[in-house]
Amino acid sequence: NKGGYHGDLNETFLVGNVGEDGERVVKTAFDCLSNALSMVKPGTLYRELGTKIHKTAVANGCAVNKTYCGHGIGSLFHTAPNIPHYHKNKAKGVMKVGHVFTVEPMINLGVHGDTTWGDKWTAVTGDGKWTAQFEHTVLVTEKGCEILTQRENEPVMCWNRDLLAR
Repeated sequence: NKGGYHGDLNETFLVGNVGEDGERVVKTAFDCLSNALSMVKPGTLYRELGTKIHKTAVANGCAVNKTYCGHGIGSLFHTAPNIPHYHKNKAKGVMKVGHVFTVEPMINLGVHGDTTWGDKWTAVTGDGKWTAQFEHTVLVTEKGCEILTQRENEPVMCWNRDLLAR
């Protein structure tokens, strides 16, 4: 919360030797976010982001988790619009200059579903396979978008495995 406004950001890191499948799902999640953000501009329907994310995930042998979605953000943390990340969603609305929201696709190696543990916080894939997620908060501008949660002095949405390996 800064000046009464919220931001939302998420990244997945490669810890240790994650193997080919682990790296594939992390890179796919990154690419899903990058491809969706390339569509953010005035006049884009919010639901179109889900189709772009879905096509990117499926092309890489992955599935889009359907439980979680992007959301409007501002003085309230979660607000309209809801932005599903899957194909054939029914999200309403058209992007306009000044809209602020998150895009945060969660990508799974196996099934699209998940289960929440008894702590009512921890979510795991329905089949126990790997999952990854990347997220940014964006502002729609006249020419596209500004990524409000980007790091200083770092290329934005440029895949670099070394930045994500631990």
